[in-house]
Amino acid sequence: MKILHVIPAVAPRYGGPSVAIFEMCRALQKMGVGTLIATTDADGRGRLPVDLEHPVSFKEVPTVFFSRQWSESYKYSRPLARWLQRKVTDFDVVHVHAVFSHSSLASARACKRSGIPYVIRPLGSLDPWSLNQKRFGKRLLWNFGVKQMLFGSAAIHYTTAAERRSAELTLGLTDGAVIPLGVEQELLDEGKASESFRSFYPALRHNPYVLILCRLHPKKSLELFLEVFLNITETPEFQRWRLVVAGDGSDSYAAHLKNLVRERGADGRILFTGWLDGAEKAAALRDGALLALPSQQENFGLSVVEAMACGVPVLVTTNVNLAEEIQAAGAGWVAPLERGALAHTLEEALRNEGDRLSRGISGRNLVLSRFTWSATASGLTSLYHSVRRTDVSPNG
Repeated sequence: MKILHVIPAVAPRYGGPSVAIFEMCRALQKMGVGTLIATTDADGRGRLPVDLEHPVSFKEVPTVFFSRQWSESYKYSRPLARWLQRKVTDFDVVHVHAVFSHSSLASARACKRSGIPYVIRPLGSLDPWSLNQKRFGKRLLWNFGVKQMLFGSAAIHYTTAAERRSAELTLGLTDGAVIPLGVEQELLDEGKASESFRSFYPALRHNPYVLILCRLHPKKSLELFLEVFLNITETPEFQRWRLVVAGDGSDSYAAHLKNLVRERGADGRILFTGWLDGAEKAAALRDGALLALPSQQENFGLSVVEAMACGVPVLVTTNVNLAEEIQAAGAGWVAPLERGALAHTLEEALRNEGDRLSRGISGRNLVLSRFTWSATASGLTSLYHSVRRTDVSPNG
């Protein structure tokens, strides 16, 4: 089979989806599935330094980039749309990542015109919380083509049962398939030692730390978590603890978070590293005592699964769609997104080293049983076979 993956952008600043799509495609390639990613060169206000309009190898995956011509949120690209109209017939199935983006609508139109089935991965955008953000623009896009795109898809790929349940109850969608994401094999290999994170950031010394590894965005409730953490660590019992905030986002929002810390005179307790990848990311995960994701909405939370793969327990809010699995497996702590409850739960997690160890072991067992890229690729391959047309071969 040949599968085309279309996603608005893949720059690191856009968080988990930018990481997951390459891991997904590499896993599919290992199963003999041909893949090509089509995307734009968007990178915030800038652009990725890539060749345009012909396939290149990007992170070991064949990828073709097109110029984002306008709109950071919509990422309009006429060259991408024109290419899709010409090229979708080269593929058995098109896997569309995102909903309220030009690349998604252009993919659906091209597929319908050529009779090629397409699968949509909504990336959490169909959750009621997400639908209420920038509501006017999304309502326009819904009427402009999003509704037709969703109901015309061959299947919708959700990564958690909670994400599927929410979207189907809210919008009346059907044909949903739950196929979780996986984690990098390097994080599952216990014998594969990585360099200590403190060798990259010696200012941490021997202090235990909580790790936040995500895109820096208001929906992650980082202001609230910073306040809760700083209040707790002013007490003698928790004064050795540090917080590592690893991620990228808009320059203005990152500066806003750093100013909050500076105003509290707490620069020594919170470390902003920027985006982490490779050995630094693996070291940050393995050396962490706890990973926190206090999101207002999260359809999956790849960093949560990555931490559990390393035997690190997690603290998530009830709005993270993996919360049910984490609670059932005893892999961490789940708290309502409320200041008092979050503070109480964080204190409990920091106070009990033995509890962190046991929950970390439970989390790793959960990942090994459910969240590997080989399992993801197997599930996707079955999904593609179930929706592909058998009466029309690629290239007509």
